[in-house]
Amino acid sequence: VQLQAFGGGLVQAGGSLRLSCAASGRTFSSDTMAWLRQALGKEREFVAAISWGGGSTNYAGSVKGRFTISRDVAKNTVYLQMNSLKPEDTAVYFCAVGVRGSPRSWDYWGQGTLVTVSS
Repeated sequence: VQLQAFGGGLVQAGGSLRLSCAASGRTFSSDTMAWLRQALGKEREFVAAISWGGGSTNYAGSVKGRFTISRDVAKNTVYLQMNSLKPEDTAVYFCAVGVRGSPRSWDYWGQGTLVTVSS
């Protein structure tokens, strides 16, 4: 399984970015795709997730109403639209896959893309 995340960059507070994660290597129809992030000196935290088959979504409270996760089944790509960005959103963002029935929360990880929000 390969997950390639891109789209990070430097943006001013209040701005927007869209992250993309291109996935390949398995059939994801029963999987959950997610974005997690890790700020410098902090633990990795959940941001948002989407079920690949049904499209149901889940968000961390800190991003609800500002971030939107979506997927394009035909392109095997998951997106994270981030609006109203805040300096505290600065982190490396990772896409991940959770396999249905797996004992692990997340089974596959992408390499991460850095998002920096300046004040």
